[in-house]
Amino acid sequence: MGSTPRRSPRWRWASLLGATVLAVTAGGALACPAGAAGTNVDFATHCIPPAIAGIPPIDGTTTANVSVDNTSPKVGDTVTVTYTVVTPAASNPTDLALPADIMTPTGKVTLGGAQTGDVTVAGPKKNDPVPGKGAFPSFSMTGTFTVTQPGAITLSPGDYNIHTSYILELDTPCTVTNPPAPVSETVTATSSTPTNTRAISLGSASGNPGDSVTVNGSNFTPGATVTLAGRSGGTQTADTATATANAQGSFSAPITVNDKTTTGIVAYEGSSWNADKGAGPAAYVVNDTTPVPDGSQKLTTTVKAGTLSMSQAGDAVALSAVDFGKGGASTGSLQTVTVKDFRGGPAGWSLTGKVTDFTGPGAKIDAGKLSWTPACVTKAGSPSTCKAGSAGTVGGSGATLASTPDSTLTGGEFTVDAGLSLDVPAFTPPGSYSGVLTLTLT
Repeated sequence: MGSTPRRSPRWRWASLLGATVLAVTAGGALACPAGAAGTNVDFATHCIPPAIAGIPPIDGTTTANVSVDNTSPKVGDTVTVTYTVVTPAASNPTDLALPADIMTPTGKVTLGGAQTGDVTVAGPKKNDPVPGKGAFPSFSMTGTFTVTQPGAITLSPGDYNIHTSYILELDTPCTVTNPPAPVSETVTATSSTPTNTRAISLGSASGNPGDSVTVNGSNFTPGATVTLAGRSGGTQTADTATATANAQGSFSAPITVNDKTTTGIVAYEGSSWNADKGAGPAAYVVNDTTPVPDGSQKLTTTVKAGTLSMSQAGDAVALSAVDFGKGGASTGSLQTVTVKDFRGGPAGWSLTGKVTDFTGPGAKIDAGKLSWTPACVTKAGSPSTCKAGSAGTVGGSGATLASTPDSTLTGGEFTVDAGLSLDVPAFTPPGSYSGVLTLTLT
């Protein structure tokens, strides 16, 4: 009777490790219970087994999701992220069972939209035994990031690595073949500074030197002492008065205006002007009542206020094509918008946009899949300076493209642009899809 050939320890190690690597690259083998699931997404994955396994790289599909503990954070908040590999691409390909608690996952989650970067995530060294030819359970990794920008922030599953501690310490890195992977979760961040809704109006828009004008205020802090003051351009004048806000945060009080250079009136809480705790300026003109000397002539001219308007370089944008089965970002650029503010006075403006669903041959792409990255340039000499809106989702509810703030004197010319990106799902039926982006200037 012939004897059975004896296998070397090196052969046995390589065989066992090879089975472990195949398990990992198929989509994970940890038995950590998944957290609250985001949207499951599929993405192609390229995994490189350790050299000792003696097997080539493995390409497969990972199904995963990303969830967060807070979908409506404020700037400065810390958000906990959970990255879960839900469904492996294959089962254990060998008859060899895998022991418990040998695998530790790490990875990253990709941020997009209003805030970009990667979130590092890690899971515990804990997994149930996996029988030979058995299916692999999902595994989860967690991490945190701090919100730094307001707006819509997208989260996509990224690269991950499995570290195995079984006979040898080995790593199996798995990368997203066509990054970024589809968006699994979106959070909408808001500014950490409370919105200032304080407002004032005047009993009259002009008066002679020494006249009193009534200032009406609303939405101030109940019981607060409010300072009323004249403004000459960006400088406060010596004309001041005080008022006390009632239990509803309102007041009505007079201020006497003597300074002939006054262009507006403000109201604020605290010892000095603060835009976060104030309102105005409300436009006010002091009439020039200076007598004309004998032998002189008083010359007067008028600057006529114009309008707030916008124009577009065109009314159609062709976004780039994407492949059926792959999907991804269909990109392009907004037709340049020119805003002209020739009104004068203290009011700024806001340019917003909203989009419809993209409809095509028997299907649609949701409006929430369109995002933009706004940009705004101010023409030299303009009193106002425009601010681009936050990068992020446009959607059907809309978002700000650009704006200028209220000030003592506003106006000017501005050019507004934006990069556009439509996240097309991988298996959207072939054909042409179109939606309507409506811009509103107020």
